[in-house]
Amino acid sequence: MVNTKTTKDKILHLLKKEGSLTVNDFTDRLQITHMAVRKHLTLLEKDDLIQSELVKQPMGRPIQSFTLAERAEYFFPKSYEGISIDLLHDVKELYGEDSVQQLFNKREERLTKEHISRMEDKKPSEKMQEMVTIQNEKGYMADLSQVDDYTFEITEYNCPILEVAKEFKMACRCETEMLKKVLGTNDVARTCCRTEGDNHCKFLVKFVPQPASSLVEDNSYLLQAK
Repeated sequence: MVNTKTTKDKILHLLKKEGSLTVNDFTDRLQITHMAVRKHLTLLEKDDLIQSELVKQPMGRPIQSFTLAERAEYFFPKSYEGISIDLLHDVKELYGEDSVQQLFNKREERLTKEHISRMEDKKPSEKMQEMVTIQNEKGYMADLSQVDDYTFEITEYNCPILEVAKEFKMACRCETEMLKKVLGTNDVARTCCRTEGDNHCKFLVKFVPQPASSLVEDNSYLLQAK
């Protein structure tokens, strides 16, 4: 079997197993030169995947030791999604489908509360930019396009809860409802969905244009303030 791991992968896996290693340790294990090791370590440290510190020695100069940074944890497999699916099936079996729906409703409520404060005093375009930022913080790889002044489209190229959503479609519905509440518009339509075989998820979001009277009132207020 051919080993397809890159040197970067090997360094991260060695640190995961060993905890901390020096340049000499890497050269011994990887069978490459000091210069090559330092080149890879410099790039990994620049990407915030590893960190280094000088460790005092009984004799001689301190030695530079490398460890994994917190960000590197994303490179290692996690089984949370499998556990979540199993737990949701257990809840459904024990307490019925309504209980699973309540769990997703609770998640929707929590996310709405977390995100809605970030929308204060923002125009529609600013709200959409902030929503894309929020989704990207959660790993959705989201992009934003603007159709007109009040219509926008979010495209999500990744779905961190895809396996859960395949089993429980209510996850998608709750995500859509969360977007409506956070963005402050009822006109949010999911036009593409990974669970239905599409390559990515898409949402078409429309805001209600602000009445001209409101703009006049705002301008009058500003004139009075002067």
